[in-house]
Amino acid sequence: MKAAVLVFPGSNCDRDLAVALRGAGFDVEMVWHKETALPKVDVVGVPGGFSYGDYLRCGAIAAQSPIATALKAHAEAGGYVMGVCNGFQILAETGLLPGALLRNAGLKYICKTVPLVVETADSAFTSGYAQGDTIDIPIAHHDGNYTADVDTLAMLKTEDRIAFTYGDNPNGSDADIAGILSANRRVLGMMPHPERRAEAVHGGTDGAAMFTGLAGALVSA
Repeated sequence: MKAAVLVFPGSNCDRDLAVALRGAGFDVEMVWHKETALPKVDVVGVPGGFSYGDYLRCGAIAAQSPIATALKAHAEAGGYVMGVCNGFQILAETGLLPGALLRNAGLKYICKTVPLVVETADSAFTSGYAQGDTIDIPIAHHDGNYTADVDTLAMLKTEDRIAFTYGDNPNGSDADIAGILSANRRVLGMMPHPERRAEAVHGGTDGAAMFTGLAGALVSA
């Protein structure tokens, strides 16, 4: 299994995401945002941190990077994509996921561990959990307030595309949404950081099942 992790000028969780993927058995290659092509991979990880131009709108400039064209082509061809935190913002800005991420309702940066509820186990990313599981995953964001229009929210619910919700909403996200899936269920965007709970040394391993479950789903596909 092969994965690529994109790297933007302000990425600070790229190595964390690569380590978590390698721990689940993936061969990982780091790809700079100015590259115009991706290596042949099964999964592309878009990490957290800060992409350049976030002061304009988080992820908006990164979504225009040369690598974004290849990222969209990978997703449109049925490839798997996982965007975490700033990566979720970038996926929304590229149009690979619906909705937008706004400034937190409290207008402050939040960094803490929060409970997440697994809303669906019907995806490669969430197959390592059971629907209804509560897991503890860290958040670290200033613009994690997910919003979408009424029709989009209804569609996400009807199509079982809400991957995770907050057990205690920290940022004002509509419908407590912490993560969503694309229509083909192969693109995941989430604000919390599962890669920061993938090893016992992190203080917990609730995020590990996301990476091992993804690996298992790809092997059995």
